[in-house]
Amino acid sequence: MDTYDVVVIGGGPAGENAADYAIRGSSRTAVLVEHELLGGECSYWACMPSKALLGPGAALARASGLPGAAERLAGTAPDVRAVLGWRDEVTGGRDDAGQASWARSANIEVIRGGARIVGEREIEVCDRRLRARHAVVVATGSTASIPPVSGLAQARPWTSRDATNLTEVPGRILVLGGGVVGCEAATWLTDLGSAVTMAVRGSRLLPNAEPFVSEQIADGLTARGVDVRFGTQIVAVERPDAADTGYGRRHGGPARITLDGPDGTAEVTVDEILVAAGRRPATAGLGLATVGLEDGAAIAVDDHLTVPGTDWLYAVGDVNGRNALTHMGKYQARVAGEVIAARAEGRAITGDRYAASADHHAVPQVVFTRPELGSVGRTERQARADGIDVLIAETDIAVAGSYLLGPDYRGHAKLVVDRDRGVVVGASFLGASTGELVHAATIALVGEVPVDRLWHSVPSYPTVSEVWLRLLEQIHPKLV
Repeated sequence: MDTYDVVVIGGGPAGENAADYAIRGSSRTAVLVEHELLGGECSYWACMPSKALLGPGAALARASGLPGAAERLAGTAPDVRAVLGWRDEVTGGRDDAGQASWARSANIEVIRGGARIVGEREIEVCDRRLRARHAVVVATGSTASIPPVSGLAQARPWTSRDATNLTEVPGRILVLGGGVVGCEAATWLTDLGSAVTMAVRGSRLLPNAEPFVSEQIADGLTARGVDVRFGTQIVAVERPDAADTGYGRRHGGPARITLDGPDGTAEVTVDEILVAAGRRPATAGLGLATVGLEDGAAIAVDDHLTVPGTDWLYAVGDVNGRNALTHMGKYQARVAGEVIAARAEGRAITGDRYAASADHHAVPQVVFTRPELGSVGRTERQARADGIDVLIAETDIAVAGSYLLGPDYRGHAKLVVDRDRGVVVGASFLGASTGELVHAATIALVGEVPVDRLWHSVPSYPTVSEVWLRLLEQIHPKLV
């Protein structure tokens, strides 16, 4: 049996951060156990390749609206081969040698293979048995869910891994789902020339966002030719020649899909199907039952990221069901790593640094659609549901900085303020480059900075961030 201070199952961003923070600046030992690629889903199949695919189309869209640049454009459609080449450069051709080199430089050992918990602090990897002195951290992420629809699984539909690693662009594709993955994928697939149909079970896209966000993103997709069908679900799929041909390749011939929508059933024929209908924790086969947990389910944790009833088992990232965002998984991992280090050194784990509080109501997110969404905290609906007496500031983004990005710039912003405490509890910014506005809102929200103090945080001129002044001008007089 090989003994380490910390054993981390899963070598994605969350696992890497947990191992690093748990041993940094000490003589403790750590090992990452990974059965696929170090760097995980984000590096090779999600965040990084998706943003690489979205970037060229967004750049062309910005340039096409700016006099002096628009006249130089030969067209507004990206070059497909160059875009895919850029994607491959960003993902390193799915080669994790760089990540392995980083692990070695951080004094973290790497073991390749599938891991299984076989007892308290004990892990089995192939023919090896590992023991953790202080902590076992589960950071195995999540996997795409395929709804139980007749013929859908048998049709071997694409998941997000295929969409981000596509090697051939389908002429016609149906996207199932109206969440972040579905909306972003519809954006880049349209850029690359696909005719996209979206089947959305609910009445709007991004249902957890502010209503104006859902409406304007739907309008943006529709204006670019996406056929968005609300209140619609797949009821049957026929694809007799489906085959596993590898990531990003067409998995057979045309698929005939029966949809059930507001006007009854309809049939569409497409060259590929992308299922973007949610994800589930990747815990099947981990041996959780040996420590009293449920295999295949999310691993519940407290704010120390520790499984209740233990002082050695942790779960960070998608796998714990708290938040399915890479930056939040890394945040949790930093907290967990510091908790592990403190416990190993006999220090108390009291204080803010040892509790993951941002997960609750301070989660920032950027959705790279066109228009782009940057948001953090509660929406107005969520704040009211939590019993907060809210003040709302809302305005189109129409300031000198936005006009300079293009005379046809369109955007909208909204602040949700707790009237009693006079602090921001939610913010949403919609428009080109608004993702860069979110961190200021995140700091205001996490720091509980009073609006009276924010009034003195003067935005630079001429930038899009001047919209903050327009918003605060609405709120400031109401808090006298």
